[in-house]
Amino acid sequence: MWKYSEKVKDHFFNPRNAKVVEQANAIGDVGSLSCGDALRLMLKVDPDTDIIEDAGFQTFGCGSAIASSSALTELIIGRSLDEAARITNQDIANYLDGLPAEKMHCSVMGQEALHAAIAQYRGETIEAHDEEEGALICRCFAVDEGMIMRAVKTNHLTTLEDVIHYTKAGGACTSCHEKIEMLLAKLVDESVATAALPVTTVASPAMNAHDQQTLDSISTVIDSLRPSLQADGGDIELVGVHDNEVAVMLSGNCQGCMMTDMTLGWLSQQLMEQLGHYYRLVNVSITAQANA
Repeated sequence: MWKYSEKVKDHFFNPRNAKVVEQANAIGDVGSLSCGDALRLMLKVDPDTDIIEDAGFQTFGCGSAIASSSALTELIIGRSLDEAARITNQDIANYLDGLPAEKMHCSVMGQEALHAAIAQYRGETIEAHDEEEGALICRCFAVDEGMIMRAVKTNHLTTLEDVIHYTKAGGACTSCHEKIEMLLAKLVDESVATAALPVTTVASPAMNAHDQQTLDSISTVIDSLRPSLQADGGDIELVGVHDNEVAVMLSGNCQGCMMTDMTLGWLSQQLMEQLGHYYRLVNVSITAQANA
C-alpha cells in the first residue's frame, strides 16, 4: 500500500479549482480515457500582462492525479506564463510533500498539460506522434519520445523502472522496454556534458540592491531552518539564487537521504509562507553528481 502525505489527501478530498473555466483562453489536454489517465487544464490569461488570472481542471484518474492537478492550479494562479512554464513535475510533488514513486507520472501529466496550454495560448505547435519515425514509444499509454526525454532530464531518471513510474511508459505489455532503455542510455550519456545550474552566488560583487535583499531574506529563512536539520544529523548551505530557483547544498545525513525530495519541498513551503513568493529548491550536490 502506498503512503500518501496529508497534503495529497487534502487536495484529493478537497480539490482546489476542480471546475470549468468559462472564459478560458488556454487549454491543455493530455492523456486519454482509454489509457486510464486524462487531464484537461484550463487557464484564463490576461492578454495584456500574460498573468494567469484563473485556472481549472478536469481529471480522470486516481487520487494522486486529482491532487497533482489541484496543486498545479494553486502553483500557477497569479503567475506569468514565463514563470509558470518553469514549474516542473517535481515542484508539484514537492508542493504536495512528496508522491509515491509509482505515482510520479501524475505530476508529470500536470506539467505536460501546463506546457500544452501555454503552447496553445501562444499559437505554438506541439509535434504530434509520428509513428514512422518512432516518436511514439509506448502504444499502451500513448507516451512519446518527447515526454520521456523531458521526464528523464527534469528528474534525473536513470533506470527503466524510473521511467515507468514517471511516465507509465512500459508499464503494460513491456514491448517498448528496449526502446526506452536505448533512449535512456542516450540521454544519460548526454547528461554528462550538461552545464551546472546557473546561480547568482552569495558573494557576487555585481549584485544589485534588490537581488541582495532577496538573497539576504532567503538566507535568513534557511538559517532559521538549519537547527531542524542539524537535530537529525544533517545540514544545509545556501549556494545562490537564480530567478525563482534557490540552490542549496545538503550535507550530513541529508546527503543521499531517501527523504531529500520531501525535505526540499518542506524548505520551499517555508520560504513561500515566510516570504510570500514561490521558490524552487535545487540540491546542487545532486546536480553535480548527475553531471559527474
